[in-house]
Amino acid sequence: MNTISGVIIAKDEEDIITDCFKSISFCDEIIVIDNNSKDRTKTIAEKMGARVFELKTDDFSRLRNEGLENAKSEWILYIDADERVTDDLRREIKEKIEHAGKYAAFRIKRKNFYLGSSKKNEWPYAEKIERLFKKEFLKGWRGRLHESPVVDGKVGELDGLVLHYTHRDLTSMVDKTLGWSKTEAELRFDSNHPKITWWRFPRVMISAFVNSYIIQGGWRVGTAGLVESIYQAFSIFITYARLWEKQLKMKNEK
Repeated sequence: MNTISGVIIAKDEEDIITDCFKSISFCDEIIVIDNNSKDRTKTIAEKMGARVFELKTDDFSRLRNEGLENAKSEWILYIDADERVTDDLRREIKEKIEHAGKYAAFRIKRKNFYLGSSKKNEWPYAEKIERLFKKEFLKGWRGRLHESPVVDGKVGELDGLVLHYTHRDLTSMVDKTLGWSKTEAELRFDSNHPKITWWRFPRVMISAFVNSYIIQGGWRVGTAGLVESIYQAFSIFITYARLWEKQLKMKNEK
């Protein structure tokens, strides 16, 4: 029988990590990569039987690679603390790892919930993310913020869902933007992004809003969909404002 390691990436998640842990309790071992939590995340995880590894970094690939290095099972399932594995997905994972055949990894559908966990807060658009891997074929993760796996083999798709309870309230939404927009701006700056001019701000903000509200169907979610779509425009504005600030600082230092 094939074994599976569940790897949870967490930071200051004492209020929700228990539910995450329970949703992957079918795994043969659970590893928590704790990214410098200031609350009881580590303590709770250890009490529930997880192997906890602490790593302070703003590089998501390093966090996921830490899980890869410490996992002992044939298969690895990655999940974040604000995600939940559904019962249907759990059954499908257990079946697939026994009959994977030619597949080295699997994509999983992820449904997002914004500003609440009820059905009315369910986002219409489902992402497909690579999260289940046969360890011997996962060569590592690349990318500081938008990390991606390097897989040596064919990638299949599962039908079951991961539920993602992101942006649970306005405070956490804004805090997340203020934190990660700095990294995002640095990445764009380091890649020699074109000079930021006034017209780029409305362009990227309108594009972000249209993608969220119209293309992804956020309008179907009512007020929460409108708030989330405006937030997406705000988030990209903060990133580009930080980039503009860095470019201006560099110009003034010359």
